Amino acid sequence: MEIKILGTGCTRCDSLEKEVFNALAELDVAARVIKVKDIHKIMAYNVLATPGLVVNEKIKVSGRLPRRDEIKRFIREELDQ
Repeated sequence: MEIKILGTGCTRCDSLEKEVFNALAELDVAARVIKVKDIHKIMAYNVLATPGLVVNEKIKVSGRLPRRDEIKRFIREELDQ
């Protein structure tokens, strides 16, 4: 599983990264977590507002900080496929 945090380094982007790691730990799931800070790479996902969350190349959230239970649901959805 690959999870990308889209954002230029704002506080909300850092908070999202922490919540992703917490969710992964609670689910006992291993994943590659990548921070994408390059604005051109972020724009390639058609994300107009950060932070953005991409799980297995699927945009799950943009422009807001999702709750941990949402992040866990996104991870579970990808594990079930």
